[in-house]
Amino acid sequence: MKLFSQLRWFFKLQWKRYLGAVTLLVAIAMLQLLPPKLVGTIVDGITREQMSGRTLLMWVGLIIATALTIYLLRYVWRILLFGASYMLAVKLRENFYHQLSRQHPNFYLRHRTGDLIARATNDVDRVVFAAGEGVLTLVDSLVMGCAVFIIMSIQISWELTLFSLLPMPIMAIFIKRFGEQLHNRFKTAQAAFSSLNDRTQESLTSIRMIKAFGLERYQSRLFAEVAKDAGSKNMLVARVDARFDPTIYLTIACANMLAVGGGSWMVVNNQLTLGQLTSFVMYLGLMIWPMLALAWMFNIVERGSAAYSRISSLLTEQPEVADGDLSVPAGRGVLEFNIGQFTYPQAESPTLENIQARLAPGQTLGLCGPTGSGKSTLLALVQRQFDVTDGDICFHSLPIRQLKLDEWRARLSVVSQTPFLFSASIAENISLGKPDATQDDIERVAALACVHEDILNLAQGYQTEVGERGVMLSGGQKQRISIARALLLDCEILVLDDALSAVDGQTEYQILQNLRSWGEGRTLIISAHRLSGLLNANEILVLQDGRIAQRGSHAQLSEQSGWYRNMYRYQQLEAALDE
Repeated sequence: MKLFSQLRWFFKLQWKRYLGAVTLLVAIAMLQLLPPKLVGTIVDGITREQMSGRTLLMWVGLIIATALTIYLLRYVWRILLFGASYMLAVKLRENFYHQLSRQHPNFYLRHRTGDLIARATNDVDRVVFAAGEGVLTLVDSLVMGCAVFIIMSIQISWELTLFSLLPMPIMAIFIKRFGEQLHNRFKTAQAAFSSLNDRTQESLTSIRMIKAFGLERYQSRLFAEVAKDAGSKNMLVARVDARFDPTIYLTIACANMLAVGGGSWMVVNNQLTLGQLTSFVMYLGLMIWPMLALAWMFNIVERGSAAYSRISSLLTEQPEVADGDLSVPAGRGVLEFNIGQFTYPQAESPTLENIQARLAPGQTLGLCGPTGSGKSTLLALVQRQFDVTDGDICFHSLPIRQLKLDEWRARLSVVSQTPFLFSASIAENISLGKPDATQDDIERVAALACVHEDILNLAQGYQTEVGERGVMLSGGQKQRISIARALLLDCEILVLDDALSAVDGQTEYQILQNLRSWGEGRTLIISAHRLSGLLNANEILVLQDGRIAQRGSHAQLSEQSGWYRNMYRYQQLEAALDE
């Protein structure tokens, strides 16, 4: 029952639908009390030979009319009640997706993709089922059960009613105990389902590597173990679930036995008529549904409660990067780095120390250095994937941590070192951030990214489906399409995180020349391992062990002894040997 309290925010939101559905359920419950009364009247009238054929037809017609009315009302309440519960699914998934989009990378280190998918699908379905069927069974069982109990007690015999319902308290004790067990076991089963989802997702996304290394049997064995574990935990749920129906039917059988036995004794002793006993047994039959519904409600509500606890644990988790209060000033501004120190969460030593730089509009900043020197970390701080632990990054002289997150990120176009393409057409991938872009705009940025000719050589051109994660394209094509996607946004700051590593030197040179003409007045930050991509940067920072080891233009660094000159000469020699 805790679940209904947790969902009261939604019940308030959709109170009209729920009020309408509950009202109709009460009306249906009242109408269902009419046929047993009419049947009892008919039985007594026939046995006493006091009913004419005309009267009999009238009562039968009334029973049929009642049944048709109940049918129509059931149709309407289903639309109201289940329509509201489906809207809950939409609301929960919208909130869930919004929460995921706000989270910072550390969140995804703690939660695996398969688990998140399970919570957004299977767990939400369980909550929605409880908000629909659970409310139905709660209202219907309470209204019908109470109404039938009152009718049997007042109009027939309260002694026989109490005598017949003696097994009910015992059933309630067992149902409550089974409900608690079901809650705990279902929560464990859902966690096992998440693990199964994780294994499935990892196996499908890495199928190429699995086949390349001949790991099919090994992976199949791992998958079978996870599937077996999920199956065993669901079997524990099924064992508890299987106890509900026998308990209910045994209770109903005992109640019927007591009703027939006690009622027969009362008929023999002229305390009841045969028609009254017939009505009583029919009313007791109507009590079967409330008892079944009560147990079923405990079942689905406990499942929904366990699922909702898994969902709410994520919905209530606050993002580690807090949103700012200030709007980003209009116009292009100076980007300043004044980082005293940055340490990753749960890391012992700092990743970056003493990073100072100033980047005016229209300037290009180059980042280079050995692997693990902190280049990608610095770019992550610019995007506010993390916040600087000591110092600030400022834009328009305002710390970016004080700026509204959505507005700040709207000023950035980012191309990461591992480009991601959606399973859609090339045109749709390029226009991802600007869906209303024209075909001319798409082709223009594709030409700037030097991928236009490649696209035209494909069978369907810009309408070619790239497959999941761009499986139909080469690494260089994926990188260039990602660059085109970033250029289409026409943002003030363009960030390239080793985004040209998969293209040849000539193509890289042409793209950089295009960016110079495109980026007039725009700020460009380029992180690269291949130093030829940094030749035209206004300033280059050479990072080593999270610190600035060297800084200056390409010409200046080429004259200084150190990592930059050594690496540049090595790459020139390597290029000459390749030629």
